[in-house]
Amino acid sequence: MSSGSKPSPPRASEPSRKFARIGHWLGLIRFSHTIFALPFACLACVMAFHTPLESGEMPLLRWRDLVGVLLCMVFARSAAMAFNRLVDRDIDGRNPRTVGRHLPAGVLTVRQVRVFTVICCLGFVASTAIFLPNPIPLIASLPVLLFLLGYSLAKRFTSAAHLWLGVALSLSPIGTWLAIRGGNAIALPSDLYPPIMLAVAVAAWVTGFDIIYSCQDAKFDRDVGLNSVPARFGIEGALKIAAISHVVMLIALVGLLVVGQACGLGWIFAVALVGVAGLVIRQHRLVSPDDLDRVNQAFFDTNAIISVTLLIAGSLDCWW
Repeated sequence: MSSGSKPSPPRASEPSRKFARIGHWLGLIRFSHTIFALPFACLACVMAFHTPLESGEMPLLRWRDLVGVLLCMVFARSAAMAFNRLVDRDIDGRNPRTVGRHLPAGVLTVRQVRVFTVICCLGFVASTAIFLPNPIPLIASLPVLLFLLGYSLAKRFTSAAHLWLGVALSLSPIGTWLAIRGGNAIALPSDLYPPIMLAVAVAAWVTGFDIIYSCQDAKFDRDVGLNSVPARFGIEGALKIAAISHVVMLIALVGLLVVGQACGLGWIFAVALVGVAGLVIRQHRLVSPDDLDRVNQAFFDTNAIISVTLLIAGSLDCWW
């Protein structure tokens, strides 16, 4: 090997490629990152069951609805992550930060991931049928799925890919609300105010932290012609845009507190918002244009605490 050539990533043996372990699949879909989206679907679920219907009655709590929400979240997120790894496999193989991912490293084969993606897509659509006779989830399943998968291609033509990801994750509280409350939400538009405010908060939150995370690849994105906020505006500009996104997130959460009083949100959620604001400030203090060494800490640890804190505080308020 010449001194100027790049070392090839280690490749898995043929037996391990054929019989992939569960850990490989969990790693492929970054299962630990489920903590970013699932808590907000759960919070929307709790709020939906604790908000009176137009008739004055409370929604009927059905265990199959809870199972449906969980299955839809798992299948939708798994399909989106697997598709992302498929379409980005060549790019990942050229990026030193991502060259060790499952497809570039040969841990999983393209065929395996394609089959996995198709199974997850079918599983998502099938899971929406659990909510019948409420037809809204099933009708919306294909458009939602196409939007989720579309994120993986967005970086090739727009710097707004971070916002696309944020909106994709923000669909979970709205979808959960519609799955549980069905026609009531359609007949009474004001019924949708709480999940919409929560969705705005999620979209702005994800947009902000995804911009911070992508600062690691600013130079690589520019070199290969990929669109991202750091590649277009520089790391300093990107961090400012991320901060603006997080200000929007906090404003939306205050709005959720106001419109969510009918759901039961109150002082516990208000106190949690103060803590969340502190965590957001801490996240931005962990990184700077000249120091990105703590990006992963800002990205995972801080945001995991934010999502879980909002779920716990919101649930306590609604149930108390």
